[in-house]
Amino acid sequence: MTGCINVQPGELHIARRPTVMKTILGSCIGVTFWSPRTGAAALCHCVLPCCPPDASTAERSRYVDGAIRYVAQCFDRWGISRRELQIRIFGGADVLPSSPRARRPTIGTMNRDRAVQVLAEEGFSILARDVGGTRGRTIQFNGATGEVWSRLLARLAEQ
Repeated sequence: MTGCINVQPGELHIARRPTVMKTILGSCIGVTFWSPRTGAAALCHCVLPCCPPDASTAERSRYVDGAIRYVAQCFDRWGISRRELQIRIFGGADVLPSSPRARRPTIGTMNRDRAVQVLAEEGFSILARDVGGTRGRTIQFNGATGEVWSRLLARLAEQ
């Protein structure tokens, strides 16, 4: 194992060697990619659903669509088929209270929906998901085995 990486909001990490990747998610979406054949792995911690057209390459990892497409292209360059990748999505919780009169979707909902849409557009199948609710999560992704552990955070009133 080459170590443990903490992936911060708006970051992604791609590893071709066994690496443990961790992050904490609220309304953000975490997407894991893992190739059982090669052991290559990636974790995206996406903050917002849609990348503006004028975003720089460095800024694209902040957005669900930009991060997923960037990681997909990296795996393509390495000759790793999209069909062989195991994809899991996490987070997208509604952690901030919203007004009952507000009929707009929350950031968590928009992030979840965008992740599902872009993964389908890019030819990926989602193996597992742990999304939604009102509580954040911590995830730990073992790039050596493809296992992901997800744990719900305590509610604010419980702390």
